Amino acid sequence: MFAIEGVGAIDHTSDLVAVFLAALDAQGEELLNHDVVAVTSKVVAKAEGRVVPFDGTEEAKIALVESESRRVLRRRGPLRITETHHGFICANAGIDLSNTSDGTAVLLPVDPDRSARRFRADLRRQRGVDVGVVVTDTFGRVWRQGVTDVAIGAAGLRPIHDLRGSTDANGRVLEATEVAVIDEIAGAVNLVLAKNAGTPFAIVRGLEDHFFGEGSVADDVVRRAHDDLFR
Repeated sequence: MFAIEGVGAIDHTSDLVAVFLAALDAQGEELLNHDVVAVTSKVVAKAEGRVVPFDGTEEAKIALVESESRRVLRRRGPLRITETHHGFICANAGIDLSNTSDGTAVLLPVDPDRSARRFRADLRRQRGVDVGVVVTDTFGRVWRQGVTDVAIGAAGLRPIHDLRGSTDANGRVLEATEVAVIDEIAGAVNLVLAKNAGTPFAIVRGLEDHFFGEGSVADDVVRRAHDDLFR
């Protein structure tokens, strides 16, 4: 697992795949079949033009957060815990005010799964390799301090490793164990993607073949309301 360095500023004029491949080549690396490319949601959003004016006032922040939310779950001062239009539960609709120009805010990509599929397809067309792609973002967790990265978009990977029906080391049948593989990848990648180092891309190498396949965050990871004990 390693970061791709030497990536410059990204904006709506950037070809994100071209930027990634140029940095990859400059680092003397190459893509291998069944690598996983992790890319932060912020550069995806910037390349897709999801940067909006923001004057820094509390009123503007609240209005922007609520416009990017399907519903608001909790309020505390300017903080909102919301459900985004994607179905993500997160603080302030995932809107980011760091590492962006003054007077602007970065929104989440409209469809991170689609973004991941396009990125993967371009890599396959240009380099002829079959890779997985994970779009990552930093989320908090209920009842736990600190943040970690999770996957908000994916392509070429089976997001959930379903162990139900298999047996543990003692022969007991597992009845509920489903492993969120893409969130584990996103969290691990965050160890090499320094927040202040301009490294929005990383490669994870060595995953077993059975982790690769079709799937998406929207279809496979976001929990539906009827399965959620807290809604």
